[in-house]
Amino acid sequence: IDSKKIAPYFLTVHEIVQQARKLGILCQGRGSAANSAVCYCLGITSVDPDKVTVLFERFLSNARDEPPDIDVDFEHERREEVIQWIYEEKGRSRAALAATVISYRSRSAIREVGKALGLSPDTVGAMADTVWGMGSSGVKVDHVREAGLDPTDPRLRLALELSAELCGFPRHLSQHVGGFVLTDGRLDELVPIQNAAMDDRTVVEWDKDDLDVLKIYKVDVLGLGMLTCLRKSFALIGKHYDRQVALGMDDEDPAVFDMLGRADSVGVFQVESRAQMSMLPRLKPRTYYDLVVEVAIVRPGPIQGGMVHPYLRNREKIAAGGKIEYPGKLEKILKRTCGVPLFQEQAMQIAIDAAGFSPAEADRLRRAMATFRRAGTIHKLKDKFIEGMVEKKYDRAFAERCFKQIEGFGEYGFPESHAASFAILVYDSSWVKHYYPEVFAAALLNSQPMGFYAPAQIVRDAQEHGVEIRPVDVNFSHYDNTLEQIEGRAPAMRLGFRQLDGVKEDGANALVERRGAGYASVSDMRERGRVSSP
Repeated sequence: IDSKKIAPYFLTVHEIVQQARKLGILCQGRGSAANSAVCYCLGITSVDPDKVTVLFERFLSNARDEPPDIDVDFEHERREEVIQWIYEEKGRSRAALAATVISYRSRSAIREVGKALGLSPDTVGAMADTVWGMGSSGVKVDHVREAGLDPTDPRLRLALELSAELCGFPRHLSQHVGGFVLTDGRLDELVPIQNAAMDDRTVVEWDKDDLDVLKIYKVDVLGLGMLTCLRKSFALIGKHYDRQVALGMDDEDPAVFDMLGRADSVGVFQVESRAQMSMLPRLKPRTYYDLVVEVAIVRPGPIQGGMVHPYLRNREKIAAGGKIEYPGKLEKILKRTCGVPLFQEQAMQIAIDAAGFSPAEADRLRRAMATFRRAGTIHKLKDKFIEGMVEKKYDRAFAERCFKQIEGFGEYGFPESHAASFAILVYDSSWVKHYYPEVFAAALLNSQPMGFYAPAQIVRDAQEHGVEIRPVDVNFSHYDNTLEQIEGRAPAMRLGFRQLDGVKEDGANALVERRGAGYASVSDMRERGRVSSP
């Protein structure tokens, strides 16, 4: 691998991260490359590579001959500042966002075909409503019949056939959520480009797969709400407690893990869903790596692959002093996850050590997992995987079970490299919630929209943690939720104007600026605050 080829890529990402930090924007890298020692030393990530197992082939591969993938998360409210800095620094002639190809799914396909065949809007709507979720397998005949329609009608039958055939075909180009293409030369000499719908943005008319084939640099500049929440939390802690806190804090506080073990995680990054709350008391996390597992295990991949219950059983067995039997050479790979493969990197390592795959073939397996539902190519590697394990003296039934678990990942298998970065934010947000619940609640509310919970649920949770909640008051509130000092007690949270429907930030700020020592009456507020009458 020619380090001269990839060094500029790392330095470009480092430059973007450094600029974000100069602007006071919290950011963190994630991905296989982001958890490398290189990115740790460059400050792109807070993940200590000694605390996780990084598979080198997931990071760099001779066969791929392309830069490693680095996703960088920025505060979701301030990501646009980073994007505009990149345009200013590189110029729109050398920087653009990648496109993404939107393909037909079952709903959109039946709507388009039904319209073309002249079916009534009611009929088309009824058929589209029989599709659950974002499936691409077409509209089922039985579901059409259950909706009160006759699937034997010639035009309906033709619509079902054509829409099923149309699923998966490209429909239109859209803008990638954050994939930036950066080039040394002019973009328009290399790829087709167009102006984006948003002002001052340029979009390359190719998607990430096209860019990968041509080995064009792409940096993912993504927005993450929890980084916004944490930055606001740290600012409030500094203001009201005169304590400086930063991302990537010491992650060994038992009290924080006790809180998570009780599933007291409303608002906490990645572990606030009902599914995660039901898993937390069973997993009982006590270390940083337990959080890495927690982030990854409540996902469709491990669930579909039948990995969750075996993991919990093995974990309990080990805690009780029992031992896990590891076939062949798999102990080194599976010991950290109690004998069950939970991560993409483990699937790749099993393929290399137990099935005789080369690192390049293992990377093909990873890519097949990532595009399982879209491309369906993973079955092509099945025979090689199973026969390779049998040849190395593994039981065939065990080999088939291993492949079934890998296949269960589909496109939902979670990389350890991403889980390791997310686990830092899980701990940091848990720490703030445990020690400063009023800060955490105010920061969460001031960072909306994000997370699973409505503002009323966040307020109720804060009250249950002993936080005094004060209502919106024209003489004390600001647009954001604020903290008010109480002698000898933790600050109270004053609800801000943002919690009121129909109140815009500019109007609220003007009302605050004009109130002086306070409004004496409603008429005084209307006149001095220049508030229009209802």
